[in-house]
Amino acid sequence: MTSDLGLEHINWDDVDVGCLGDDTKDTNIVPITPTVPPVPMPFEPDWPDPAARFIRVVRPEAPNPPLDLLPPRLSDWIVSAAEAAGAPADYVFGGLLAVTSSLIGNAYWAHARTGWTAPPVLWVMAIGQPSAGKSPALKAALAPLREIEKAERRKVEADYKEWEKKSDLAKMAEGVWKAKVKDALKEGEAPPVEPEDMRLPPPPHVPRLVSNDATIEKFALILAKQPKGALQYRDELAGWLNSMDRYSGASDRTFWLESFGGDSYTVERMSRDPLTVEHLSVSVLGGIQPDPLKTLLFNTDDDGLVARFIPIWPEPAPIKRPSTRPNDAYIKCIYNKLYGLELYEDEAGDLRPQLVYFTNEAEALLEPLRQACRDEEGKAGGLMLSFIGKLPGLVVRLSLILAALDWADGKTASLVEIDEDVFKRAAYIVWSYILPMARRAYAEASLPADDRKALRLVAYIREKRWETFTSREVLRAGLPGMGKAPDLNPVLAMLEDGDVIRPIEAHASQNGGRPTRAFVVNPKAHSL
Repeated sequence: MTSDLGLEHINWDDVDVGCLGDDTKDTNIVPITPTVPPVPMPFEPDWPDPAARFIRVVRPEAPNPPLDLLPPRLSDWIVSAAEAAGAPADYVFGGLLAVTSSLIGNAYWAHARTGWTAPPVLWVMAIGQPSAGKSPALKAALAPLREIEKAERRKVEADYKEWEKKSDLAKMAEGVWKAKVKDALKEGEAPPVEPEDMRLPPPPHVPRLVSNDATIEKFALILAKQPKGALQYRDELAGWLNSMDRYSGASDRTFWLESFGGDSYTVERMSRDPLTVEHLSVSVLGGIQPDPLKTLLFNTDDDGLVARFIPIWPEPAPIKRPSTRPNDAYIKCIYNKLYGLELYEDEAGDLRPQLVYFTNEAEALLEPLRQACRDEEGKAGGLMLSFIGKLPGLVVRLSLILAALDWADGKTASLVEIDEDVFKRAAYIVWSYILPMARRAYAEASLPADDRKALRLVAYIREKRWETFTSREVLRAGLPGMGKAPDLNPVLAMLEDGDVIRPIEAHASQNGGRPTRAFVVNPKAHSL
């Protein structure tokens, strides 16, 4: 063998075999090529495929929107508006639900049974890539609402201009009066009485049916003068949701959590008088892309905020030329009738919602619905558990909206009750469409806690393109739920079992403590 001959370090290309004499030419001696012994590896070079559940989540297929449960003309409008926008009908359907919920607002609440009332407030999240047509579809549902707002603002403009003139005169009168008071006090005389010109009523309220970026203080001012409620629309929900705690602690988040329920809420700030909104009701509508949604689901606290959203994530619409034009006159009529609904004034002069009562037959279906939701909760985890817990209330809210749409369409003569048919339609929409959509959209967040952490860690490994890493590096990364070794260790064990990572030789600690654990990453985890 080469090692026996002591020739390991000879470069055979530099050796002149002729110097060995003529005998070498006659004996067919072949030079021996040295070999290098294999380097011992801490793992096998061949990796199996990593467990797919740690690489990506397989999403269920998107269900079809049950438009046949709406009045036919309304269903036709949704389809034609979606075609005109080049988008799936789902987005227009979701936008319509959010907008109509804001138009009903605090004027009418559902009375499911004794002790159970609910506003029609809905939050809708349209999910899809930038080319999915989210914005055009949502704007189709918003356009008639903006027209109503524009018309209402024009009505107030003349009154507001007149008020501004009176305000200028009041300021001038105040200046003259203060000067006379100063002179009177200087002369030791009684100050003059405050003139009538100084007494100015509050400015006329300019309606804000849609808000895009108001602070909670501004929103509270709007709702204090506009007790029916309003709609918050954000073309990109991710930035709005992620910025809630940035400037004001947890107050913004608390405000929006409360705005879903319609209860009384007081906004308090330093150097400002407290402002109380008797019925804080705000519907929310907006779009979000899949990647920001995934980040949001991984990083947000499960305080019920995201679980309030109805997620709408359809398959992309086929590219085709629209075959019909939406009936804009019809949808404007629907919106105007709903906008005309008003709160009633009680004996004390307070404005309150009018209640739409469930019939006995509809009320009898509440308990089977709640039991079905309880059964589903036993199979769920994470965000889906919170979402399913809100489904009975969502059916009640949607029942009121469907009853109001039936009335606005002319299908029913009045809006005084919610019958069995309306309740069943609402329950079917929730059970066959909204719940499957939530399973599709919130797939990552419905996994057990350690599985979600494992997915989060693998995503971070892929983002950083780590080939090797240490447990200390992960702890320093500050990933949610993995900031301490006892929380991280089960996740690392899961990834080892799933052939995503393997341990390698530990690094000695510089301060004499326990060695740092080190791991190598399955190369296939970066390519799959």
